[in-house]
This record gives sequence, C-alpha cells and structure tokens, in this order.
Amino acid sequence: MGTYSESELIFNPDGSIFHLRLFPEQISDHIILVGDPARVAWVGQFLERVENLAHNREFTSLTGYYHNTKVTVLSTGIGTDNIDIVVNELDALANIDFKLRQDKRKKRQLNLIRIGTSGSLQPDLAVGSAVASVWSIGLDGLMNYYARKADAEIDLFEKNLVDSIGWPEHLSHPYGARASKRLIKMVESFTSKGITVAAHGFYGPQGRQIRARLAYPDLNKKLQSFRFANLRTTNFEMESSALYGLSQVLNHEALTVCLIIANRMTGEFLGDYSSQIKDLIDKTLNSIIK
Repeated sequence: MGTYSESELIFNPDGSIFHLRLFPEQISDHIILVGDPARVAWVGQFLERVENLAHNREFTSLTGYYHNTKVTVLSTGIGTDNIDIVVNELDALANIDFKLRQDKRKKRQLNLIRIGTSGSLQPDLAVGSAVASVWSIGLDGLMNYYARKADAEIDLFEKNLVDSIGWPEHLSHPYGARASKRLIKMVESFTSKGITVAAHGFYGPQGRQIRARLAYPDLNKKLQSFRFANLRTTNFEMESSALYGLSQVLNHEALTVCLIIANRMTGEFLGDYSSQIKDLIDKTLNSIIK
C-alpha cells in the first residue's frame, strides 16, 4: 500500500480536499451531481435537514436527508475535465485515509448520479423528455490517460463505433463507457434509454457552427446513425463519458439522466425548463434513494 505525496493528493491548509474543499466525513454514499451551481439549491428543496458544505470555483455542495437517507449534492461545472477532478476527489474522500495518506483497507462504493440537460440527436425525442444514458461516447480522450479494466463489451462498442462512423484520424480516438445496470433499471419508468455523446465543447465538437467553420460538418449525422445492442444515439451533453469511465476504474456506480432542452434535428429549444428539471430531480430521487 503506497503513500500519496503532497503534490499528488493535495489538501488545503484546513485539511480539506483541494478543489471540492470537503472532508471525508461530509460525503454520503449517494451523491447527486449537477452542472450548474444554482441547481444544487434546486435539489436541496427536496431534502430535509439541509447543510451547506462548501463553495469553491464551480464546486458547490450541500448535504441533507431524503426519506432519512443522507444525500450529498455537488455541482461539477461544465466538461469532462471537471468530472476528472470531481470523481477523483470524491473517491479520495471515500477511500483514502487523509492522516496516513494511504488507501483504506475497506473501500466504499459511491452512487454517482448526474442530473443534467442535453440536446437531442433524434427528431422524435422531444424537448421536455428525459433520457437515461446506458452508454456514453467520449469525444474528449480523457479515459485514454487511464489504465482501464479489460471489458469485452466496451471493446466491441468502441470497435463498432469507429468502424461504422469512419472516425476522422485527426480527432482524439473516441471511447465508450457504460452506466450502472442497477441504476438504469431504477429510472426506466420515466426515461428513454440511449447512447449519449459526451463532447468536450459546446460549439464545434457538438456540430454547432456560428462563425467558425466546422472541419467535419457531417459528423453529427454519422453519430446520429450509430446503433449498439438495440440502442440508438440519443443526445449530446458534456460529462457522462468521464463519469462512467472513472466510476468503472474506481469501482463506483454511475448514472446520468438528462432533460432534453434542445432538439438539434428540428431546431427546437426549451427556454424556461426549471419546472421540468425539478420534476426530473424529484422522480430521480424517488426512484434511487430508498
């Protein structure tokens, strides 16, 4: 069992983890992740005995109880780079002894549930509907930096993806990552299941062209046509591939459920979606936190 140096496992002067500014005893086994720090309070409306924990940059957190089960709520900001910080630091809070700077012998498995917003890649997937991401396609390349566990199904997913799309050689090699099958079953009554594309940008990587021209203008159509195990590519967002990939590496369970607020095929956009996202939060909590 190795010891983590001060430059690798970084603490603040008060002993909290560097970015999240949290202490090990503050987090629960059930962690709700939202992108926007403002949505932390939206989730908090459904909890009792709420306690604000920390705020640093885009990372805002609180804890509370849902039907007497402790729940932690944390904002991640936008992008897989932020998810890299969030999941690694949550795992450290759960599974490293901060005093000894060593792994704990008994490991905790966290339920990491992202509730977010996304854009539909299918014309029949309407704004206001909800999608559970069974798989995520990572366009960002993040998981290529980690030693992943051997998984024949993931290997097949990635091969089929590259072969069916004819992946441009100048782009980062895409990767596949899979949700917790147990958590997916818990939300299937109010979501559609699909494959989510996690992009590492909001404009060009998602095929949006304003003034800057796209190098691969037909990439969205190719992604839209991808199928795997009776699932179709359903939506774009910016976090799920890293969440799923790191959760598998670190032995946590992860799920993303997203509200569709834009349909990229029909051009529709849901301007005020606050009531719909709160309804999705309510249903997700009720289904997963027992």
